[in-house]
Parts: sequence; structure tokens; C-alpha cells
Amino acid sequence: MADVHDHLREFWNRDAETYDRAASHSVSDPLEEAAWRAALRDAIPETGARVLDVGAGTGSLSLLAAELGYRVTALDLSPGMLARARAKAADRGLEIEFVEGPATAPPPGPFDAVIERHLVWTTPDPVAAMSAWREVVVPGGRLVLFEGVWGSTAPVDRVKGALAELLRTAMGTPPDHHAPYPPEVLAQLPLGAMPSPAPLLRAVRDAGWRGLRVKRLRDVEWAGRLREPWPLGWLESMARYALAADAPA
Repeated sequence: MADVHDHLREFWNRDAETYDRAASHSVSDPLEEAAWRAALRDAIPETGARVLDVGAGTGSLSLLAAELGYRVTALDLSPGMLARARAKAADRGLEIEFVEGPATAPPPGPFDAVIERHLVWTTPDPVAAMSAWREVVVPGGRLVLFEGVWGSTAPVDRVKGALAELLRTAMGTPPDHHAPYPPEVLAQLPLGAMPSPAPLLRAVRDAGWRGLRVKRLRDVEWAGRLREPWPLGWLESMARYALAADAPA
């Protein structure tokens, strides 16, 4: 596992240089930013709660959560990504604790909630990671996974994806990442291509979390469609959802 973690760290360190140029990564669009604030407030209603943001990257959710009054600790494997997050937090005058490390080794907490956005697909052992998160929350603490249906194999979704790629190429829009994952890395990611939330639901349950519930993030989807010119926003739109669960009391 050390080898794949090294590959992942190197990939995201390099990606830190270009990651925020994608508005969906940086959450730089005002409407999308407001939609994500609402999603966070809905998922973690208690202001002042201690929140661990796993796979925080350049800090998009950490910053929004801190602005809402949560006490945030941002965990990420990549020092390059965390450096960007620290700079943005300093610019906004926000107090966030930053911790470098893998998803399977969270700081001790205790936390009231653990959140992540678009992380689990790139986790070599998602059940071990989510089990470790359960150990650092208070009894009854909350898990919130903000995810999307990235790996749909439905013919209409495959056609839409291909058309979106052609359109972005014609527009001269650079890719969202500096490079794709190598095949040997993808082969070690159990949730690397989820066609539906079902594999994630099983992993969360296997990690010992209880009371699973799912809610579509329709406002986030809507904001993303409006952010891009037509028809690109429609072509790239996909189902996004928040999967919440609780640690045993």
C-alpha cells in the first residue's frame, strides 16, 4: 500500500499547480459556492461542530465550513495541495488546522463529524479509511460523503461524456487535471469507477457506520449547469449526492 500512496502523493502534488483552474474544484463560482454552503449546513446543522475534512485538497469545503462557523481540521496526503489551502485560508483570515497524512491515518480528534468530497474513489482501502474515521468521532458522530455518479455505463451518459470532451477540445479548455491516473494505480482503487452509489453504501456499512441516508444535491447540480455555457453544462451534468451515516452511540 505504501507504493500506491507514494504514487497518489506525487500525482496530487503535481496537480496542485493546476487543480484550482477548474471552477468545480475550487468552488469559485458564487452560485455554486452558495449551493455548497447550503449542503454543508444541511448535513452538519450544529454551528461550532468539530469537523474533519478528509482529502481536503486545496481547501474548498474546509474554507466554506470554517466560514459557516465550524471548527475545521483539513487532512490531505499531498503537501502541495495543503500549501494551496493554507494560503487561501490565510487570505480569508480563517483558522483551520492542517494535517498531512493518508485517509487511513486521521488525527485523533475527537470530531463531531467527518466530511469528504470526491475522495473515496481515489482511496486504496476505503473500508479501512472509513473505519479509521469512525474511531475519531464522538459516539453518534456523523459521516458525510459528498459524491457523484462518475462511472455511469449507461449509453446516454457515455455519449454525453464523449460530446463534452469534444466540445471542450474545440473550445481549447484545458483538462481538469494535469494527467490521468496510470492504469496500475487505477487497478488498486476499489471504488475508482462507481456506476451508482451502491458500492459506496456497502463500503460505509462495512466500515461500521449506521443509519445510512442519501440526498441528491440538486442545487449543486443546477449551479454547475449554469456555470458552463450551453450545451456543455447540460452534457457534463451528473447526479450528485450526500451520503450521511452515524457512528454507533
